[in-house]
Amino acid sequence: MSSPNLIPEQRRRQILDLLRSEPVKSYHELAQAIGVSHMTIRRDAATLAEHGRVRLTQGGIAAVHSMGVELPRGEKSAAHAPEKSAIVAAAVELVEDSMAVYLDAGTTIALMAPALRQRQDLTVVTNDLSTATAFLDHPGVELIMIGGRVDRANHSTIGRLAALALSELSLDCAFISCSSWDARHGLTTPIEAKIDPKRTAMAVAARSILLADSSKYGSFAKHRVAHLRELDTIITDDALEAEDADLVLATGCELVRAPIP
Repeated sequence: MSSPNLIPEQRRRQILDLLRSEPVKSYHELAQAIGVSHMTIRRDAATLAEHGRVRLTQGGIAAVHSMGVELPRGEKSAAHAPEKSAIVAAAVELVEDSMAVYLDAGTTIALMAPALRQRQDLTVVTNDLSTATAFLDHPGVELIMIGGRVDRANHSTIGRLAALALSELSLDCAFISCSSWDARHGLTTPIEAKIDPKRTAMAVAARSILLADSSKYGSFAKHRVAHLRELDTIITDDALEAEDADLVLATGCELVRAPIP
């Protein structure tokens, strides 16, 4: 057991060290491991959370992870299927006939295509090659494929050319994807060339909606796309911790926690 005479900075370094071996710890476990009171640990945890070093959970804290690379699309497609289904079910309810919508590249947003084929007089704008393919044989949908540099790993177009094409449009909704998000860092990406298309889509749309499952919450990458307050709505799943949901709501955006089936 550690000495209770440690100064606050030493205690906080010990907390971070303990989270490296086990990314979620209860206040009780941390208090026992460091040899201080429950209230001392809670104060240290609050300080660490304020500086973006950890995030608070029900009865404890969790590590915040920095994301250096993004997984290839094939690996992402199979992950968190129930959560994605819940998010998509909530998202498609926001799309009405005759709307012009942007569908950002991503495995969750791509799942919207079958349901959106039921809408009438829809304009679909996308930089996602798989999403565009899903609408090729649907004459009732006007399809606009955004050009640009091809990101082969994620089957999408990115970069300045994609952003320039988007800047010429005016849209009702932009459905935005991400690989990492939280209340402190916002929406982030390890790939700089993804920033301009996402930000431009948000700028030309009357409503910007982030679709991101709860497993991505609490991680961050080196490039910020946007603060959460710049979004109108975030749709995630109901596995998002209540404390995290409160932090997201405090940014001023609407939060939808879709029930996982």
